[in-house]
Amino acid sequence: MKKLIIFISCLFLLTSAQAQDLKSWKGGATPPLALNGLNGKPLKLEDYRGKVVMVQFWATYCPPCLKEMPSMMRLQAKLAGKPFVILAVNMGETEKEVKDFLTKVNVDFTIMMDSDGKALGTWKVFVAPSTFLVDPKGNIRYVLQGGAEWDEPEYVTKISELMNTK
Repeated sequence: MKKLIIFISCLFLLTSAQAQDLKSWKGGATPPLALNGLNGKPLKLEDYRGKVVMVQFWATYCPPCLKEMPSMMRLQAKLAGKPFVILAVNMGETEKEVKDFLTKVNVDFTIMMDSDGKALGTWKVFVAPSTFLVDPKGNIRYVLQGGAEWDEPEYVTKISELMNTK
C-alpha cells in the first residue's frame, strides 16, 4: 500500500511544473539518519560533517526519481573534489529490487536502504523524490519535493554557497 501511495505521488509530481524552487527548511533540527548502505555497511549522516550532503529519498518505481538521477550524476561530477556528497535513501524496497535497478541505471553515489520506512517517518517524507540539502554543520538548509535538474546553475550555486558556510 505504501508503494502505491508513493507511486501516485510520483505521478502527480511528474505532471506538475518542472521548475522547482528550493525552499528554506523550517522543520526544526535535522533528524537522525543511520541506515545500512546497499553493501550492508552501516552509514550515518553525522559521518559526513564538514561536507554539504544531498539527502534524497527515492524509489525505483518513481518516474521523477529516475528522471533526475542523470542530473545528480552530472552535479556530482561538477563538484568532484569539493566537500559534497549524495546520500540516496531508497524508500522501502528490497536490496534485490535496488540491485536489479542498478544493472540498468548507472549511478555511483551512496545508496542507503530504508527497508522498513522508519527514516521516511522520521524525516516526514510524503512525496518522492524529496531532497534535503544539509550544510557542513549538519543542519538542513533547503528542501525540494519533486524532481529537478540538479546540475542547473541555480542549484549548483546554492550548493556551492553552502560549502562556504562556517
